[in-house]
Amino acid sequence: MQGEVLDFYLSQGYYRMHQDLFTCRFLPLDESLYTVHWLRLDLGRVSFGSEQRRLLRQNKRFTAVVRPFRLTAEYEELYARYRSSITFDAPETVEAFLLAGAQHNVFTTHVIELRDGEQLIAAGIFDSGEQSLAGIMNFYDPAYRKHSLGKHLMLLKIIYALQEDKAYYYPGYVVHNYPKFDYKLYPCPAATEVYDCATGYWLPFSWDVVAAQSAELLKNWPPKFSEEGEAE
Repeated sequence: MQGEVLDFYLSQGYYRMHQDLFTCRFLPLDESLYTVHWLRLDLGRVSFGSEQRRLLRQNKRFTAVVRPFRLTAEYEELYARYRSSITFDAPETVEAFLLAGAQHNVFTTHVIELRDGEQLIAAGIFDSGEQSLAGIMNFYDPAYRKHSLGKHLMLLKIIYALQEDKAYYYPGYVVHNYPKFDYKLYPCPAATEVYDCATGYWLPFSWDVVAAQSAELLKNWPPKFSEEGEAE
């Protein structure tokens, strides 16, 4: 996929799933329906605060290397340990997450390897466009949980994107009134924007904006159908 094509679809609230691009507005969770709100960071406005700088200092002893992504047994072994420690649903393997049986990766994908000596302790996978970087997945050794390596990898991806002169970093979405996804706001809330699917514009992030978007989405849910079966 050409970089400018990925840039365009990310800017329209689309995101990678396996070897496709998708978008959604709703997420059914715990027998309730929640609204989805896509995020991006305007990298020209990113400034890390004291908490982010402290995390980078605390994890400075770990070695970070960026390389083109190639699926390896080492990644799968690390992901298996990570998956066994989490309390939410996740694909069984890295291959299932990224490729789902495909033999060729259509995206330009890299990985940040984080090592403690020779030991791989975390991996952060991302896709690159011409002007954008999309964070796809992070996983880490549960023995290093206290180091907040998932958040650390988000910061490293942003630093790499800045070094590559990218304009935007896309971390995925938050869900209104469901805080499990709020960690995506960690790097820099002041530089974060939220997509307005009604207008196609990106707005400065605030929970008030998200609440207003959510109310508008739910106002028309479920959709009414005409006799021909088409949504009105």
